[in-house]
Amino acid sequence: MDIRRLLSNRYVLGAALVVIVGGAAWFYTAHRNSSFGATVTVHTADFTQGIEVSGTVQAAQNVDLGFAQSGRVSAVYAQVGDMVPEGAVLAEVDNGDLQATVAQKEAALEAAQATLASLQAGTRPETIAITETQIQNDQVALAQNRQSVINAIKNAYTESDDAVHNKADQLFSNPYGSTPTLDFTTSDSQLQAKLVNDRVAIESVLSGWETDVAQLSTSTADLSAAQDEAQANLALVSNLLSDANAVLNLAIPSQQASQTTVSDYVSSISTARTNVNAAQSTLTTAVTTEQGTEAALAADQKNLALQQAGSTQEDIDAQKAQVAAAQAAVTSAQAQLQQTIVTAPFSGVVTRMDAKVGQVVSPSTPEISMISSGLFQIVTYVPEVEVAGLSVGNEATTTLDAYGADTYFAAKVISIDPAETVVNGVSTYKTTLQFLAPDPRIRSGMTADVHITTMDVSNAIAVPQGAIFEKNGQEMVQVAQGRTAVDVPVTTGGQSLGNVQITSGLTSGDVVILSPDTSL
Repeated sequence: MDIRRLLSNRYVLGAALVVIVGGAAWFYTAHRNSSFGATVTVHTADFTQGIEVSGTVQAAQNVDLGFAQSGRVSAVYAQVGDMVPEGAVLAEVDNGDLQATVAQKEAALEAAQATLASLQAGTRPETIAITETQIQNDQVALAQNRQSVINAIKNAYTESDDAVHNKADQLFSNPYGSTPTLDFTTSDSQLQAKLVNDRVAIESVLSGWETDVAQLSTSTADLSAAQDEAQANLALVSNLLSDANAVLNLAIPSQQASQTTVSDYVSSISTARTNVNAAQSTLTTAVTTEQGTEAALAADQKNLALQQAGSTQEDIDAQKAQVAAAQAAVTSAQAQLQQTIVTAPFSGVVTRMDAKVGQVVSPSTPEISMISSGLFQIVTYVPEVEVAGLSVGNEATTTLDAYGADTYFAAKVISIDPAETVVNGVSTYKTTLQFLAPDPRIRSGMTADVHITTMDVSNAIAVPQGAIFEKNGQEMVQVAQGRTAVDVPVTTGGQSLGNVQITSGLTSGDVVILSPDTSL
C-alpha cells in the first residue's frame, strides 16, 4: 500500500495513525527511553474518527414494471440498455377506444371551463352595446306600429262611416230620423224591423266613435281601449250591413224601387261590406304587429338588465360544479388509459424487456425492469456500538474490490434506518451512502469497503489507546518529566484506529509513556 497516498487523503487519515515509519507519526513522535521504555512526544494535528464497514453497491432506484390490465401489446418503445427519461412510454397495449374517450372528455371539460370563464367575466361591452341598439330600434318600431294602429282605427271609423252614411243610408228615406223608413218592401217584416233598429242604434255609436278617434295620438298611453272600441264598432257595422244584404235579397221591386235600384243597393252594400272587412283585417294586423314589437322590446330590455347585472353567484357556483365533474371524468378516463401504458418512473436504464408486439400480457406478470441513472449508492449495516456517532451527512472514503485498495471514491451518508436489523444475531442499522460524483467504473452489485468519517477535529492531541489507564475513577496518562514518571489526569474524546483524542490534560511536546507503571 502507498503510505504517502494514504497520508495525503483526509478521509483515511486515521489509518495512518497506526503506522509508525522512521519513528514519526502525526500526533506523536515515538522513541525509547531506557528508564520508561517506549514513549511518544505528542503534537497537535488533525484528528479523524471513523467507522470501517463493508457494503454493496446498488442503483439508487430499481423497479420491475408490468401492465395494470391485460391486453395485446401494440407497441414497444425501448430495448435493453436504452437510457430513458422519467415519464417515457416504454410499451403499451391496444387502447384506441380509451384514447378517443379521453379526447371526448377533455373537449367537454374545455367547454365547461369556457362557460365558467364567460360567466365570471360577465357580458362584453360590445354585446351590451348591441342590445342597447336593438332596444332603440324596438322603440322606433313600436312608435311606428302604434301610429299604424291609430291609422287603422281611424281608417276603420272612416270605412264604417262611409258604409253607413253613404252606402246603407241609400236604403232609407229618412235615415237620421227616429224611425227610418225603407224605400222598398220585403217579404220579411221582422228582418225589415231589425234593420231599422240597427240603423237607429248605429248613429250614436258612430257619433261617439268619431269623438274618440279625434283624440287619438301617439302620446296616448294605452291604445288597448281604442282597439277594443274599434273592433266592437266594426262588428256592429258589419252586422248592420249583413242585415241590409239579407233584406235586399227579400226586396220586392216596385214603382218606387225598381229591380235596377235594388241591384244598385246590393252592389253598394257589397262594396261597403268588403271595405269594412278590409278595415277590420288591417286593424287586426296592426294590433298584432304592435303587440309583437312590445314583446320584443320587453324581452330586449330584460336581456339588457341581465347583461348589465352579470352572472349570479349561484350560476357561477353551479358552473364550477360542472367543471369539477368534467375534470373528474377526464381524470377517470386518463386513469383507464394509463393502465394500458407502461412508463418510466424515473430516468434510468432498461435492464429487461420481455414485452413483445402481439404478445398478450396480464397484470400479474412483470415484463420490464429498470435501474436509475443517478448516483449509485452503497448499502451497509453499522453495528449498534458504533452507530451513536454516525449521522446523515458524514463523509466517507470507499474502495471497491474490483479496482483494489488504492482506488478511492468519495461518498456521504444519506440515510440511517431508525429501526434495527438483526444480522447474525447482532443488532445493526441499515445505512445508505451515496457516491458524490458519477463514475462509469461504478456498477451495481460491486462490493465496497467504506471508511465513514464521524468526527474531524483540527489541532488535536491524540495518544495510543494503551497509554491511557484509570486510577481512582479518573483516566490518566503517565508523562516523563526528566527521569520521573508523573500521573497526569486527562479528558478523552473520540477514538480512531487505536488512538484516542485527548481533549484536556496534555500539551504539545509532552512525552507520554506508552506502557505506564500503574503501581506508582
